[in-house]
Amino acid sequence: MTTHTGRFVAYYRVSTDKQGVSGLGIEAQQSAVRDFLNGGNWSVIGEFTEVESGGRRRLHERPMLHAALELARKQKATLVVAKLDRLARDVQFISTLLNSQIKFICADMPEADRTFLQMMSVFSEWEAKKIGERTKAALAELKRQGKKLGSPTPEVGSAAGIARLQQKADRYADRVGPVVRDIIRKSGATTLREIAAALQARGVQTPRGNSEWHASQVRNLLKRVK
Repeated sequence: MTTHTGRFVAYYRVSTDKQGVSGLGIEAQQSAVRDFLNGGNWSVIGEFTEVESGGRRRLHERPMLHAALELARKQKATLVVAKLDRLARDVQFISTLLNSQIKFICADMPEADRTFLQMMSVFSEWEAKKIGERTKAALAELKRQGKKLGSPTPEVGSAAGIARLQQKADRYADRVGPVVRDIIRKSGATTLREIAAALQARGVQTPRGNSEWHASQVRNLLKRVK
């Protein structure tokens, strides 16, 4: 086993909060990185977790990755990921990263050089395209069979139904409000996007039970936080 030295920044990504059972969940990625770094004189100076689609190509759409890369650049550290597709399934994205001054390494293939990583990114992008095509075809077939798609929405036609939803939203705000105040106080987050990224990094679920936060959701939450 190779003995590692130096400083590392770990980056983990899942597409949904349900990926924990797929082998790509956060715990599986953390375990892969720890096993890879086992032994030697090294330190992890930062860990960043993103709940985001790997198809997003721009760094401003991946705030945790942007933060991880910035820390690695400033501290001259190596970015480490469990697998290449945890960074992206996109050739252009990987090529841009390879052309930067930031070194990164994949725990499942640490010996991979630039050429091999470029080849793997091509296969990863092709695989993502095929998955998208199969998903689209499956949804079209379900629609043809007359099955309803999407998440069911609660009936809110009555005043009682509306009141119940409002009470539920207030209870959620009471529970998450202290976390938001703590984020603003300790991290200095001032924008809706920064607060959304912090909530996401802490693993706080949205009112609908998702792990991905958007600025509009934070805005609605702040209206109810006392």
